[in-house]
Amino acid sequence: FDEENNLHWAKALEDAGAHVIYGITGLKVHAKIAQITKRKGNRLQGYLHIGTGNYNPSTARIYTDLSYFTTKLEFNIDATKFFHFITGFSDHSSLRNLIIAPTDIKPKLLSMIESEASHKEEGHIILKANSLVDPDIIQALYIASMQGCNIELIIRGICTLKPNVQGVSENISVYSIIGKYLEHPRVYYFKHDKHKYYISSADLMPRNLIRRIEIMTPIIDNELQQKIKQILSLQLQDCKLRWRLKNSGEYKQVECKDKEINNHNILEDYVTKLYNKSQKKRPKYVTRLAKKVKEIKNDNTL
Repeated sequence: FDEENNLHWAKALEDAGAHVIYGITGLKVHAKIAQITKRKGNRLQGYLHIGTGNYNPSTARIYTDLSYFTTKLEFNIDATKFFHFITGFSDHSSLRNLIIAPTDIKPKLLSMIESEASHKEEGHIILKANSLVDPDIIQALYIASMQGCNIELIIRGICTLKPNVQGVSENISVYSIIGKYLEHPRVYYFKHDKHKYYISSADLMPRNLIRRIEIMTPIIDNELQQKIKQILSLQLQDCKLRWRLKNSGEYKQVECKDKEINNHNILEDYVTKLYNKSQKKRPKYVTRLAKKVKEIKNDNTL
């Protein structure tokens, strides 16, 4: 988990004059959030990043993740309160958009599952995570399934929920995507929820939901919601990398019936085009900064 490297950079930052906070005693900070505040004229402007992936150049090359970058005031206010909370200067009870663990993410997920289940056959839940082992979340999904709610789970790793059990989980499908990149996003979709889409740093495990500082944010922008919808739709149509979990505990690869779909290839092409387009508009100072960071990384004196 690269803790040694974290300590190395923490010391380097402290030596440079930065104030480094090591978190709350007894709770690992697993949230992925960064905020920059700068003065613009006579006001302050916040730039907020919330992601599902680590700030790690090595894993960034081989993991798939999602990030939300915003200047929205209400999200930046919440982010400031979050940082005050983990530094011990305030509580988090007044957060309006961001949802955090160990106090709020699990109750929020359970509430949204229960609410979606009330729509019975019209209900639709998609949960994408690395692992699903939390017994309360699993029980809530079973109950939702028994009420007729359509539930699709994309769980790359451990999943202790048993799908396709008559009378209990016949409305639940569980898939795992195994391909060129390691699937790492946590995405939660509830058809009838006010915001519908959420991304989070938290997996559906007691370890993450109870014993860590995690963060979950709604995605309220319609354009971004559509992008997430397209990603989930691609993965649920994939017939090259998608494996279905049987109630025996075995996985069987999904067969291609019509068009062959490899979501990693499609998304890689899409992101490459975006990157190439952005490079044409890249300010010179960004290029200089990237070069400087590379030099620092290669400098063994740090």
